[in-house]
Amino acid sequence: MTASVLLIDDHPLLRKGLRQLISDYPDLEVIGEAGNGKSGLELAESLKPDLILLDLNMKGMDGLDTLRAMRNHGIASRIVMLTVSDHKDDVAALFKAGADGYLLKDMEPDDMIECIRNAASGKIVVDDRLASVLASVLRPEREESSLLDALTSRQHDILMLIADGLSNKMIARELDVTEATVKVHVKHLLKKLNMKSRVEAAVWVVNQNRRISDRVV
Repeated sequence: MTASVLLIDDHPLLRKGLRQLISDYPDLEVIGEAGNGKSGLELAESLKPDLILLDLNMKGMDGLDTLRAMRNHGIASRIVMLTVSDHKDDVAALFKAGADGYLLKDMEPDDMIECIRNAASGKIVVDDRLASVLASVLRPEREESSLLDALTSRQHDILMLIADGLSNKMIARELDVTEATVKVHVKHLLKKLNMKSRVEAAVWVVNQNRRISDRVV
């Protein structure tokens, strides 16, 4: 199946480059472009794309305001931020506002398209250079044992699959349950973990697993 993509960036040259890059892949299709947040919000509501690539630093309505407006309007598209900023405050604010990914614009084209395709398939995508930054700003002080012990076995299984980047639909298929059941479990496990988004939970789990591996080694 072909995933539809909406580009929102105030630099026409970058939009042209992304469109050209994406056009080489039959499983992706750019269905719209916007040069500012307001127009991007309107297009997102009308086109309902599978994936939105959203610039952070735009004049007027910036990427963070646009992201918040989209989530407040109930837009369920996956939203990946494209930016030149690797500042930890930007990273934290965007993920907590509901971003599904964070990529730096100076990525190699092959790496960029791989991340875009992964995001379109339902996975969380983060530039490798930002993984440690994201983990440190989202949940630096938590200990994994007490939090994980509060989860049921099914919630734990779902959390691990979220950490693997699976969408609710993919998790439902993996566990042979309905997508609605997965949504309920996700809601409850986020509440138990005191986290605002599945992305925050996924990054936290990955970081905790890395710490455990380091201790074993």
